[in-house]
Amino acid sequence: MKQSGALVLTATVLALAACGGGSDRGKSERGGSGAPFGFEMAAAAASEVPAAPVAELSPEEVSRALATGSIRLIDIRTDAEVADGGTIPGAEHIPMDQLDASVLENNDGREVVLYCRSGKRSEMAATKLASETGKTVTHMPGGILAWRDRVKLAGACDKDGQQGC
Repeated sequence: MKQSGALVLTATVLALAACGGGSDRGKSERGGSGAPFGFEMAAAAASEVPAAPVAELSPEEVSRALATGSIRLIDIRTDAEVADGGTIPGAEHIPMDQLDASVLENNDGREVVLYCRSGKRSEMAATKLASETGKTVTHMPGGILAWRDRVKLAGACDKDGQQGC
């Protein structure tokens, strides 16, 4: 086991040394900064298409926006999570593994807001969609847990015993 680890380390050091260039450290043969070629390409690509921001709406803001019909709220939790705990009234369910950029186009002009259980997956999904589309994507931090703590307890969901509140 120690020999294979040493072999991997040696191969890595040799590969890095091969990419390091000559003894003229400040300049490269390409006339650039001396950074590895792949790094320059990645930096150029990153500067060409800035990542779109991810926006946040609090549970209270989501509640008000749902009441006015100005948002399309999408629950990205799994089928099992939704079956076990319900959804926020007015939300539609599209599991994260089925979510794609088309959800941003089919929204009747309403802002799309993603949520999950705690907000972590919805933030990841919003980041992914924003980078794919170049559009700002919104999510609800804290997810349905924050909704239940901050909106339900405030009495906003007590009408008709709605599931998910």
